Amino acid sequence: MEQIILPLMEDVWNETLGWQPNLTQQKLFDQFYQQILIGNQQFNLTRIIEVTDFWEKHLWDSLRGIKTLLDTPEVPRKVIDIGTGAGFPGVPIAIALPKTQVVLLDSTHKKLKFIDQVISDINLPNTTTLLGRAEQINNQVNHRHQYDVVTIRAVAKIELCVQYSLPFLSPDGVAILYRGNWTEEEADQLEKILPKYKAKITNITSFTTPITNSQRHCIYIQRDQLVAVGDRPKLKNLEV
Repeated sequence: MEQIILPLMEDVWNETLGWQPNLTQQKLFDQFYQQILIGNQQFNLTRIIEVTDFWEKHLWDSLRGIKTLLDTPEVPRKVIDIGTGAGFPGVPIAIALPKTQVVLLDSTHKKLKFIDQVISDINLPNTTTLLGRAEQINNQVNHRHQYDVVTIRAVAKIELCVQYSLPFLSPDGVAILYRGNWTEEEADQLEKILPKYKAKITNITSFTTPITNSQRHCIYIQRDQLVAVGDRPKLKNLEV
């Protein structure tokens, strides 16, 4: 068996997410990490390269935002990750949810070229890249209102995150805003701007990372008028 570089963290996965990667997923995480180490020498993808830090701040953090969805990995969904950069949280989500189609959106060609190579090398057939700016792509008919889940991780100020993400949402979709600190000022600002988008906050989770106890938040936003799509599990009561 190939040597695994990343820590297995089986107990931590189970205790914090009620989930753990199978052997195939663990190998994919490991291969992704090794690709990041190589690509980082050329593209300056991330400063977080120490093995435990990478596990916590990139892999675990990426999946913490979709904790509830890990319970139903067999359900096909469409996810778009805005400003994916080096592939977070999109690539870990694609590995954890192999039945989910994940689109990695970024405006930097060289980063997406790297991600394309990673997708090919580690074989992630449920993952594609998309070059462009969110505020332009979200007006295109084949992307507007087409996604069950939109993720956006510390890309911009809160109002821009809303502007970028909400047009992508399908009627019962959810936008997940990954944040570090979350202030009362930001919360007030978000409450004020959501009505003009006919959207609402459905959940805000505050948690600490399992190794360094860093403070993190995820904000979940949906439209006010929700319409069920087929017989898929509704996301409107997403609680994580």
